[in-house]
Amino acid sequence: MSLYAIGDFHLSFTVNKPMDVFDKRWKNHVAKIEKYWKRKVTENDTVVITGDHSWGRDLAECQADLDFIMALPGRKILLRGNHDMFWDAKKTEDLNEMFRGKLEFLQNNFYTYEDYALVGTKGYCYEGKDSYEHFLKIRERELERLRCSFEGAKAAGYEKFIMFLHYPPTSIGEMESPFTLIAQEFGVEKVIYSHCHGEKRYDDSFKGYVDGIEYKLVSGDYLNFKPELVLR
Repeated sequence: MSLYAIGDFHLSFTVNKPMDVFDKRWKNHVAKIEKYWKRKVTENDTVVITGDHSWGRDLAECQADLDFIMALPGRKILLRGNHDMFWDAKKTEDLNEMFRGKLEFLQNNFYTYEDYALVGTKGYCYEGKDSYEHFLKIRERELERLRCSFEGAKAAGYEKFIMFLHYPPTSIGEMESPFTLIAQEFGVEKVIYSHCHGEKRYDDSFKGYVDGIEYKLVSGDYLNFKPELVLR
């Protein structure tokens, strides 16, 4: 039994959104996802998929993409990404009820793997696409959601944490952020994130050990769509 992570499937079975126009690594990426997943992941394993699951704009357009994910082996825990328009954060409980026994949606809650609590939220970093004031507002909302996840796990008696984000934990050039500080506060062992695409973006944030915490980038193209082992 193992825990894996991977992000950024950007599936588009229903909508016309080919990914290979962005980079050659995306050529036949759906076939790669299926092939490498089935090589590594068994029905007894857990995989956290760290956001950007589908290009669909609503649940109807995403259904075929979610069906593809559901058909893959193992337990699947989904995190919300910036492109997941089908997922209203306020209706996460509805999604968990709708897909009960098939998919689990991580938002304002937590899940477990052995004696670890799996906590997370979308996160946010500054990319210059909006005003800094708007960035701070969104980041604060995401921090509140992440703290809710931590506090729920703590109240349930968990003391070992793995933290998942969609966005990287720091903006470019930062040596710390509120997300790294909350990871330190709760004694997180690993921080897993995605969102960074293309070789020019793979070093946007931390990789490896920083202040005793291991940071892992699991963007699909960075991994060549091979699920990354988090815990064995």
